[in-house]
Amino acid sequence: MKILIIQNRIGIGDMIIFLPFVEAISKKFGVPVSCLLKKNTKADQILKNNKFIKEIIFLERDKQKGKHDGFKGSIDLIFSLKKYKFDKVFIFNSSLRFNLISKLSGIKKIYQYPLFKKNKQHIIITAQRFLNKELGINVESKPIINIDNKTISHTKEKYNIDHNFKNILLGIGGSGPTKRIPPNIIIKFMELICDTNAAKFFLATGKNIDEQIILKEIMNSKFKEKCIPLDNLNIVDILPIIKNCDISICNDSSFSHLSAALEIPTIVMMADTPLIYGDYSPNMHPIIPDGYKTVSHNTLGKNKINPEKVFKKFIELLN
Repeated sequence: MKILIIQNRIGIGDMIIFLPFVEAISKKFGVPVSCLLKKNTKADQILKNNKFIKEIIFLERDKQKGKHDGFKGSIDLIFSLKKYKFDKVFIFNSSLRFNLISKLSGIKKIYQYPLFKKNKQHIIITAQRFLNKELGINVESKPIINIDNKTISHTKEKYNIDHNFKNILLGIGGSGPTKRIPPNIIIKFMELICDTNAAKFFLATGKNIDEQIILKEIMNSKFKEKCIPLDNLNIVDILPIIKNCDISICNDSSFSHLSAALEIPTIVMMADTPLIYGDYSPNMHPIIPDGYKTVSHNTLGKNKINPEKVFKKFIELLN
């Protein structure tokens, strides 16, 4: 039996959130599955050790410039999928386009969210109800990323990771400026940590100019000698570094999702995104801006993240 799963949301975080549903389908039918995902999920690097996934097929869509955009792109995708001769497809969206592509690709059994009902779909509850209704299975929201022990040990030696120190991932990047906590706040809780702990910080950012400004300010601080920037590494090399850390302190970014899925206690500083993206995993511990009871789009609370609250949660998790 050949099974395809279509998950067309953008980004690493969304891909990780849907991972338990992918694995549940594989377990239900007793075969590894194929996944149609967007390239910027970096699924080929992150899921290389996942036994439930047979292969990643990349969906190339990018604002009408991608290989699979538009009418011609749909035709190209149909012919590509036909070659696999899939028996079943699970479509984690309400798109008529993907329904038609699946049918024209010769897939006989199509499972999909209700058509034309995209608005106000809860990213996790909708998926849970979908698989419960179609397959009678209950799926826990707890993604796991696996790394082999040899790679973890090799990385520990390569980066001289000493567990007499608190090894801390600082996910200081983020996909948007309203998600990135200012460097003065980050430096403040670094100070609080170093007052009572021997610590080493791994700084995770992208190459975005604004992220590099934050990275530079931290590297120019008094903590420079305690910091290792990771911005020149790819995801596959960063994963075992995270796995060797004791804890992660992250903006709402891909690194918060990655570290939680690697089963590292993860403090997520939620400034401007729905809270569900920072507490869907039991390994996630959200900190919201002072004066707020919850957080969502347009909260704009990055300047109100309290470093003392972050430190208090840090102590709580490691004691």
